[in-house]
Order: sequence, then structure tokens, then C-alpha cells
Amino acid sequence: MPASLPETIRVKLSSEEAGGVSITPVVVREMPLRDLVELMLDLTGKNAARLRELLLSGTLVSGASRFRWAALEAGVESLEALLATFPDPEPERPFAPERCVRVRIEGPGLRGDIPREALAKRRILRRGSFWDILVDVAAEAGLHYAGYSYRERADRYVLEIPPAQLERIQESARLLRYSTLEAQMRRGSVRQVVFLVRRRDD
Repeated sequence: MPASLPETIRVKLSSEEAGGVSITPVVVREMPLRDLVELMLDLTGKNAARLRELLLSGTLVSGASRFRWAALEAGVESLEALLATFPDPEPERPFAPERCVRVRIEGPGLRGDIPREALAKRRILRRGSFWDILVDVAAEAGLHYAGYSYRERADRYVLEIPPAQLERIQESARLLRYSTLEAQMRRGSVRQVVFLVRRRDD
């Protein structure tokens, strides 16, 4: 951590619930500044000026949590030194399905993050898995690199489901071991799949 930046920062952490006021108690704790900055990077990118503004604002919503802290004034040079320690996007990095930790399924009536293990579990007497089919479709249709997610600590690869493959995806839902997930996949129309892939050194 650059000398002019604090190692930790006192934050108030509360739940940010959609559609209503949260009654979750506010938790106050010391948080490593690096961890807080990591949550900001998907919003700011590795842009010291934007990061400085967010630290001055004293508030951040990440996922279902809201973080609040006393406005922190930090020098651009110190923030640039800190940002240099975080990974950069690597568009040339090849897709490595074996290091995928989670997929994000998106489409009309269907949106959710699913661990790879849930898609890869096989039903009894089934030779393949839904994950196998998904990887096959990705190989056939091709993926595009969509940047690095600092919050997830993973590279993002996006698969746009070709209309010709949609029926295959829905039919393959029978391979899923979890009936609720199978029903969701059959009911929804999968348009896009985002693969979150960890690097070896993350």
C-alpha cells in the first residue's frame, strides 16, 4: 500500500434490499482499503481520478451491500501506484473452461449466477452433463472477451446463444441434477451466458 494511503478504513456495512427499506443492523468494521478499492474497480476501471471521486463520496453499493465511510481524500499518484498492483484485462487470454467458477445466465424470464459445479453434476445413468453441452455450444458459436471483473476476480467471456442452438440448450436441461434449475432453464429463453474464469495466480 502506498505510504500516503491508510492500510484500513472504517466502514459501515448494511444490506441494500431492492423494493423496500432494509432493517438489517448496520455493521461497523475495519476493512482493508485494498479490498474496498477492489469492489470499486468494476465501476471506475483503473482510473485514478474516478477512483478518487468515489473515495471522496463516502458510499458504495456492491451487490446486496452498501458501504459507507468518512470521505477519504487521496492523491492521484498514490492511487495510481495502488491501481498498478491490480490485474489488467487481457483480451488475448484464451478461454479456459476448467477454471470457470460460475456462469451468469441471462434471457427473458431468466437471470442468475450458477456455480459451475451445479451445471457439471450428472444425473444417474447420464453420460454427459449440461456443462458439457454448454462448453460445446461455446466452442461452436465462439465467445467474446468482455473484460476483467475485479469483484469476481475473474475474466468474463460472453456466449451469445445462436437461435439454432436455443432448442438444444433447453432440451439439455434434462441433464441438470437439480429439478428447480431444470425447470427454470426450460421455462426461460437463454440469450446470453457469461463465463467467469479465474486466472491461475488469482
